[in-house]
Parts: sequence; C-alpha cells; structure tokens
Amino acid sequence: MHIDIDKDRCIGAGQCALAAPAVFTQDDDGYSTLVPGRADGAGETMVREAARACPVSAITVGPAGD
Repeated sequence: MHIDIDKDRCIGAGQCALAAPAVFTQDDDGYSTLVPGRADGAGETMVREAARACPVSAITVGPAGD
C-alpha cells in the first residue's frame, strides 16, 4: 500500500489521526503526517477510512509502487 498526503491541501482537521492513529499523526503545526515506519500502512485496516474521512481529500491510498 502507498499512502500520500498532499501537504498543500491538508488543513489539519486530524480526522486521519483519529481514524488510524497507528499510521497518521499531526506535526508540530497540526498538519497530517505519517507515523515513522508506517508509510506503507503496515496492514492497518483503517487507512482507507482515514483517507475517506479527510474533509479536503488530502490523502490518497493506492497499491504499493504507485
């Protein structure tokens, strides 16, 4: 799985971190970032739900290698 966060689009709503806290967190400015070592989602079932929960669609999830 490949996870991409559009930093220009992210508004820091934090819905991703609430949906999948093992994969997403917020940086010092409040914007979404990936938990170190979890950039591939590591089998977390809520990653796609976290992407859907983003109010500005800043997160895309696709197959590994995309």
